[in-house]
Amino acid sequence: MDKLDKYRDLIYKILSYYASLPYRYAEINNKVIVSEDRNDFLLMSEGWEGQRRLHYCLVHVEIRNGKLWIHYDGIEDGITDELLEGGVPENCIVLAFHSPEVRKHTGFAIA
Repeated sequence: MDKLDKYRDLIYKILSYYASLPYRYAEINNKVIVSEDRNDFLLMSEGWEGQRRLHYCLVHVEIRNGKLWIHYDGIEDGITDELLEGGVPENCIVLAFHSPEVRKHTGFAIA
């Protein structure tokens, strides 16, 4: 298995875990959505909180040029530590939700 397939499996495993967690105060369904080329991963949430409709992206990770671009991470502690624990080196993770100017101070890849 090559490096990118390992990354794909790891991302899917992490997001599937979060998708399986039940919500306590709302009727929310979570699902992992993977693009056909397996380079975009979304954790989507939809449902109802009382009378209010909820529909949003909780996490978006893209594999671009061999690196993991975290475009959005709405998980409380984020998924970055789990990616590191899974063997992804810091220089292969781009915190894309930060501007390029801020990224150079994070210890992770800039682009």
